[in-house]
Amino acid sequence: MKVSREQVAENRQCILEAASRLFRERGFDAVTVAEVMKAAGLTHGGFYGYFGSKDDLIAETLTHVLEQGGERAIDPAAFAAAYLTPAHRDDLAGGCPTAGLAGETIRQSPQARAAMTEGLRRTIERLSEGMPDMTAAQARRAAIGSWAAMVGAVVLARLADDPKLSDEVLKQTHAWIREKKPDAGAH
Repeated sequence: MKVSREQVAENRQCILEAASRLFRERGFDAVTVAEVMKAAGLTHGGFYGYFGSKDDLIAETLTHVLEQGGERAIDPAAFAAAYLTPAHRDDLAGGCPTAGLAGETIRQSPQARAAMTEGLRRTIERLSEGMPDMTAAQARRAAIGSWAAMVGAVVLARLADDPKLSDEVLKQTHAWIREKKPDAGAH
């Protein structure tokens, strides 16, 4: 029985969604193609009808999940308030792909690294656009610093086995971002 183009596209989306959650939760190497296909509700044998290899799946999954943020400007303070929370920290499968997968992506294919780089570029641009009261250079600097602090805080909070320290990392990073003011005289 032939599958319609619409069904193929729907199946592909299901595979990307399942892979996104599994990869963020367990990492690239700990997830098999068979597990992704099962989570998507499809048979393992059909995988190569959608992707050429697991490397292709990884790269396309990163592109898929990193594009979900949208294109509009992000207010850094409001974003930090939602991002630097215990709920986000604890949601490995549904949380930030950058915090969850950046360290592993370093050792992946050039296509996977390019997808993560494009996601980084887009996030910096969106955060920069969320600071209209600054010069472009100030906004870019603040965006890079804020994003690096947020991602780093989530990574550190996730690795800490001390819940009090983990919560403190999130809380203090959020406070630091709220208090950080650009130096108008900096170049």
